[in-house]
Amino acid sequence: MKFLHVADLHLGRQLGDFDLFDDQKHILDRLVEIAVADGAEAVLVAGDVYDKSVPSEAAAALFDGFLNALAEKNISAYIISGNHDSDGRLGFGSGLFRSNGIYISTGFGGKIDRYTVEDRHGKLNIWLLPFVKASQVRRFYPDAEITDYNSAVKTAVENSGVDFSERNILVAHQFVVGNGVDPELGGSESASVQSVGTVEKISSSCFDGFDYVALGHIHSAQQVGRETVRYAGSPLKYSLSEAGGRKYATLVDVGEKGNVSVKLEPLTPLRDLRHLKGRLSQLLDGSSITSPEDFIYVTLTDEEIIDNAIGIFCQYYPNTVRIAYENSHTLGTDGGEIFNIESNKTFSELISEFYSQVYGCEISEAELKMMKEAAKEAGISDETD
Repeated sequence: MKFLHVADLHLGRQLGDFDLFDDQKHILDRLVEIAVADGAEAVLVAGDVYDKSVPSEAAAALFDGFLNALAEKNISAYIISGNHDSDGRLGFGSGLFRSNGIYISTGFGGKIDRYTVEDRHGKLNIWLLPFVKASQVRRFYPDAEITDYNSAVKTAVENSGVDFSERNILVAHQFVVGNGVDPELGGSESASVQSVGTVEKISSSCFDGFDYVALGHIHSAQQVGRETVRYAGSPLKYSLSEAGGRKYATLVDVGEKGNVSVKLEPLTPLRDLRHLKGRLSQLLDGSSITSPEDFIYVTLTDEEIIDNAIGIFCQYYPNTVRIAYENSHTLGTDGGEIFNIESNKTFSELISEFYSQVYGCEISEAELKMMKEAAKEAGISDETD
């Protein structure tokens, strides 16, 4: 039986001030095309369907269109909630959806949800484990020794009646590590994952016995521990750290017990995300401008601050997301010193000192006036507390 494994759609997400509706629709349509072309009978969606727990109407419409397109092609969908999703909102109508081959699991109810299908090799069990915290599992097993996410997931698996002599697929949304090695972090999850230390980490050994484990949560497509425990990664690039990388659709073919093959199909976005670095004159030289519709992050190495640099760049790259500087001023500044400023100073004094440390010169009256006006609009007083 063939599956398409996807995750971390983050529908409704923006890139800076840019709306990604068209980009996300394009990639969802492409995923349906790939599923059809490969003969996939089902799609596994491993969480973070939406970017926010309260998705916009546009985001909900995107997912609705995706599910309808799959149903029209007689392709089933097995979906779990991720840490970005609202269990109640994602799970709404799930009982009715089952009649159209759409199975949604949100929230842990004491056992992992199981759905069984048949193919020419016999019975195949699909287990759906939505994002779960240790406290949620402990509620159902108060006598179990559950001290962290790893012991919580292990307890959930052990108490769900999995028969490992049969073929089993698990869909999960967690931070899974293999053989003590963390996965390659990428995208919006990287900062939060690093900040939680070892508490959230789950060993891939918790899933020993499953024929394939379809993971979500990390935005880079990769295996964890073994070839058949995999992150699908996000289908689009959602952060600067992903510039220069590739995105893939993960195609899984489950044969007889112990026979699973994986194939990665490259995904081409409507608009790529790129990072440009150099002097403004070099980057905007006529021969250097390529794919002007892409999303662009810029690092300028000019020594002087360029007035309205974002406006200049947008004339050539209308989807410029952000501009930063890397020069002798920024490289020579000790990041810790910038924030080591006495708290009993006025806003004018603080911003002047900050400007001097970063750029090595005094802020002009016009620039200071502009900063004070912006601070006033934000409700910041120029007096000390």
